[in-house]
Amino acid sequence: MGLVIARAELFRPNTASKLDIFHSQLTLFLLNAWMQTATYFQEKIDHLECSLDEKNKILAENIAQLEQKNHYIFQLEEALKKQRRTLFGPSSEKQSPDQVSLFNEAEDIEQGEISAEDKAVIIASHTRQKKPRVSIPDDLPREDIIHDVPESEKICPHDGTELKVIGSDDHEQLDIIPAQIKVIRHKRLKYACPCCKQYIVTAKKPKQPIEKSIASPGLLAFIATQKYCDALPLYRQSDIFKRLGIDLDRSNLANWMIKSGELVQPLINLLKDLLLERSLVHMDDLGTPLRGKPPCRY
Repeated sequence: MGLVIARAELFRPNTASKLDIFHSQLTLFLLNAWMQTATYFQEKIDHLECSLDEKNKILAENIAQLEQKNHYIFQLEEALKKQRRTLFGPSSEKQSPDQVSLFNEAEDIEQGEISAEDKAVIIASHTRQKKPRVSIPDDLPREDIIHDVPESEKICPHDGTELKVIGSDDHEQLDIIPAQIKVIRHKRLKYACPCCKQYIVTAKKPKQPIEKSIASPGLLAFIATQKYCDALPLYRQSDIFKRLGIDLDRSNLANWMIKSGELVQPLINLLKDLLLERSLVHMDDLGTPLRGKPPCRY
């Protein structure tokens, strides 16, 4: 009987209202705790996003700086390659190994599509043409060197009759006369009156390219041709003149070339004007290295 009364007490109105109040308070507490937790995590997420944006910005700046440095390193490497080619590379205008496959994109793709099993290579037969023999121009002066048979062989061994010349077997060779240096002496004759002996006249000397210089027009033309057409530096020409017994310093040769350049400047101006009149000009971009002292090579 007491147990039934205790169970009945639980379901009284006063007890039910207390449970509702407890449930409401618990719900508000849990809701408040959830909101605080959500606010905390949202602040953490915002902070992490802000930090991530800053790090992404720093990373982008580092990448940009790295690309700029890589580009600068590439430029330095190209400049170093060019300098090495200029100093130690061949002087002829041969194709660079870096440009061998520049225009072979289609060939490279086709080569990549060939099966690896097909390794046989068929080389077509060809005929090599014989190079023509070097001919000697007919306008060159000829010097005949006659080779005669001994006098004892000019008699026929059959009947003892004296032989007669019926022709010759000719063979031509090219020969060259080495450089010869001579001195041109300008003698200006003087005339005087034999009676009064007061009137004297002297012949005029033709105007020279460089007045009061030992260099004749032929010598200046020879040095300029050797330097600018045959690429023979002045210091080597100075050594060649020394072997011939003439001491011509390199600085003197350089001064003569400067004076000669001033003399041909009008001709250079005319060539430039004629060149600028053209609508299209082809140029050779092959660089010409200039080396300074020490040592100077010009």
